Amino acid sequence: MSESTPSPSPWSGTLPAIGIRPTVDGRLGGVRESLDARCMQMAQSAADLLTAHIRYPNGEPVRCVIADTNIGGVAEAAACAEKFEREGVGVSLTVTPCWCYGSETMDMDPLIPKAVWGFNGTERPGAVYLAAVLAGHAQKGLPAFGIYGRDVQDLDDTSIPDDVQDKLLRFARTGLAVALMKGRSYCSMGGTSMGIAGSVVDSGFFEDYLGMRVEAVDMAEFAGRMKTGLYDEAEYKRALEWVKTNCSEGKDYNETEKTRSREQLDSEWEDSVKMALIARDLMVGNPRLAEMGYAEQGLGHNAICGGFQGQRQWTDYFPNGDFMEAVLNTTYDWNGQRAPYILATENDALNGVTMLMGHLLTGTAQIFADLRTYWSPHAVERLTGHRLEGEAASGLLHLINSGPATLDGTGQHKDAEGNPAIKPFWEVAEAEAKACYANTTWHPSVTEYFPGGGWSTRYLTKGKMPATIARLNLAKGIGPVLQLAEGWAVDLPENVHDVLDQRTNPTWPTTWFAPRTGGDGVFRDAYSVMNAWGANHCVMSYGHIGADLLSLAALLRIPVYMHNLPDKAVFRPNAWNLFGTVDLEGADFRACKNYGPLYG
Repeated sequence: MSESTPSPSPWSGTLPAIGIRPTVDGRLGGVRESLDARCMQMAQSAADLLTAHIRYPNGEPVRCVIADTNIGGVAEAAACAEKFEREGVGVSLTVTPCWCYGSETMDMDPLIPKAVWGFNGTERPGAVYLAAVLAGHAQKGLPAFGIYGRDVQDLDDTSIPDDVQDKLLRFARTGLAVALMKGRSYCSMGGTSMGIAGSVVDSGFFEDYLGMRVEAVDMAEFAGRMKTGLYDEAEYKRALEWVKTNCSEGKDYNETEKTRSREQLDSEWEDSVKMALIARDLMVGNPRLAEMGYAEQGLGHNAICGGFQGQRQWTDYFPNGDFMEAVLNTTYDWNGQRAPYILATENDALNGVTMLMGHLLTGTAQIFADLRTYWSPHAVERLTGHRLEGEAASGLLHLINSGPATLDGTGQHKDAEGNPAIKPFWEVAEAEAKACYANTTWHPSVTEYFPGGGWSTRYLTKGKMPATIARLNLAKGIGPVLQLAEGWAVDLPENVHDVLDQRTNPTWPTTWFAPRTGGDGVFRDAYSVMNAWGANHCVMSYGHIGADLLSLAALLRIPVYMHNLPDKAVFRPNAWNLFGTVDLEGADFRACKNYGPLYG
């Protein structure tokens, strides 16, 4: 692999398109002819909006495919479906400014996410068709999102109102996430880590709910490839030199009798870099391996997400996976800027899927963390004399883990106003990417945790960033359920951070998170959020993306049992209203149970 060769990508090849279906009143002899141009214009406007704002994880604008003709009846609907199949369409958006023949024009593919945008006008009201076709979708068990502007527009007004834009973009993001998962793999490297339930990888869940498969790879594959040199030697040497330049070593917190020699630490760096290359190649393949005579290994496992068991069967004897996980989850390495490889520590597949959801919705890298400690205002003031205020007034959640969190989580990227941010790799300046490493230190792993050695990252996430934590859980008798909390990363005075941070392992990255509270139930305060969390791990995504997560979960038939969004932000398929309009959480559970898993 040469200096200019990019990293192997999980997002190469043809990616699913968004299909746009302009529907029209089929009555020829004056009606259809007066509407054909307007219908096709509406489809083109939608395509222009989506192409301008939605990108694939590789940074390319989303591809939109428009039906060859307006759809006035079932024959044209069938022709459109045939074109969509040829063109690899994975998301379906129907648009119209007028009445059309409801069930004759609707999209009948049961596996493709669907939405219908009915123009709010009075001349030939699209709202009438919207209501009729959504009733057809509900009656046939094919849920679709309904999109309808709040304000009446004139028929010749070709603008897209802001509220309609918001819903079109939310549907496109979430529908595309569903399509991008379909047919791909979760690469399970190892098995269950320390009895953690999330790392008991459930193939049925992946197949039925996500349309993915689970590829199981024993950790012996790492040992074998390291021993035999089954990785690109030239890239390994270049990566090791890059690490020596860009990864600064920090304090060794081991007791004197447990410190490791310089020779041993150098060996651990070498193994850590090899592990990063091997994990990436296992997930997405590498044509260089085929050139070396390993054609089978060069193919990889078609994975867009994976997990590494590590503890304890690996880490008792080999370096831990912290460097591998942190660097692969980061959008910059020795090959330059690139999409992150979504890799969960301790093979927590449920956290891995949550990371994948956040990444597909935002294009950004994700922070994997333990939800380790709730710090009450009283406890913080007792130990430090500091009074928590503002977003942190009801307390803080300490997000910390042994090193797999993306280094993008340092907050060294900047938004348009110069505030700390986490951005998609295609928006990140090289100086911002390098700053993430400059604000991270690498510490010899604590021997009690990792007898086989390795490295742990340490950084502090910059505050004042909007953020969302989320977690997918499995409940016997229900299936998958999602929980989330929007809030903010918080800055603490340096001396306060040091006092609190030193009470746990100081070699690990820290994010101080304050959920948005003051509501009812579990969001009355930060303690209640912590107390209701469903597992030891969580994922933090940059931005307030809770509404997108709710819509995505509905498409996958996964109910959301905990969130702090106002009702007006909840956007689910129209059929969810048939299961109740007062208790939206209960209706979500009933609808998901009724429709069952998308691919089950």
